[in-house]
Amino acid sequence: MLPFSYAIRHLLRDPARLAQKTLGAGLVVFLVLAAGSFNSGMKQVLQATGSPLNVILLGAGSEESVERSEIAMSVETQATAGIRGIASRLGVPAVSGEVHYMGMISVPGQPDAQAILRGVTVSALEVHREVRVLEGRYPRSGEVMVGMLAHEALDLPRESLQVGGTVEWEGQRFAISGRFEAPGTVMESEIWCDRNDLMTSIKRDRLSCLVIRLESGDAFKEADLFCKQRLDLELVALRESDYYGQLAGFYGPLRGMTWLTAALIGAGAVFGGLNILYAAFASRVRELATLQAIGFRRGPILFSLVQESLVTSLIGTLLAAFLAIACLEGVTVPFSIGAFHLGLPLPVIAGGMLTGILLGTLGALPPALRCLRMPLPSALRSA
Repeated sequence: MLPFSYAIRHLLRDPARLAQKTLGAGLVVFLVLAAGSFNSGMKQVLQATGSPLNVILLGAGSEESVERSEIAMSVETQATAGIRGIASRLGVPAVSGEVHYMGMISVPGQPDAQAILRGVTVSALEVHREVRVLEGRYPRSGEVMVGMLAHEALDLPRESLQVGGTVEWEGQRFAISGRFEAPGTVMESEIWCDRNDLMTSIKRDRLSCLVIRLESGDAFKEADLFCKQRLDLELVALRESDYYGQLAGFYGPLRGMTWLTAALIGAGAVFGGLNILYAAFASRVRELATLQAIGFRRGPILFSLVQESLVTSLIGTLLAAFLAIACLEGVTVPFSIGAFHLGLPLPVIAGGMLTGILLGTLGALPPALRCLRMPLPSALRSA
């Protein structure tokens, strides 16, 4: 067996080639980490938004988009009285009739931006219990409350949505009364306002949906039964987690395109790295033949060549990991219904490490085997 120091000495013999192989492996691993971080962040924020204890009542036929849904105002009181198992605190039932609207808003000194507005009442805090007001107060009539990531979703400076500022839509101006957080959910990218104000400004007299918090997940059948019995209301009951799960599936092609783009760019880097390895090993044919002539078998020589490639690939993997932490960790990415933070959870890191190991092992086999297959006399006479 050839010593490990033999492989290391060969790596240090040609620093320029070592740098090329390291950067090639690092590029591929970085792309895998970036694609994995993007996909993981988007999927996680959609899954975290939906609570298994929350049920959304939507208009029949609008199960895929709450913005298109319309239900009568009377559904709020009828559902509260007709569905058993609704959670409550201090005698207040956790039922929130909401209006969801996507429209253009104006901020003084900034270009118009498309925002997601949610018209709510104070009972929304009983349903969406992950929401916490961090600054200011809950909005009254003529006021709005902005999520902590609303400025990212709107591509505006953070200072433009500070408490005490104003926003405008449909020709009406509203004061910003507070900021709220809802960690890991799309609600952090929304602007909340008084429900009556929103309905008046967009000239709407029907709700988008009714969100109900249940005491237990088993109570969902009560909400489903209510919708099936009241055919006149034309309602459909969905678990909130199922609704956002459907949205995650809707964005599946976008996540797939991210992987495809990373794969195409990575393939170019892989093929470039293979060419470098072919050239590096081909220049050492006589050396490898000499090792065989003095008694070393092809297996240990092949193992030593793989060691060289693996060390190079792991160095590139570590560089890619540090670069990903510096450039990707905590970056906010907006998309159509909100924004999410990029992160590097354990599965993404494991995927990057596995990619580096595979590049170092499988990538070295074709050029190494090609060099070792040459007949010994021919290899010894090679230039």
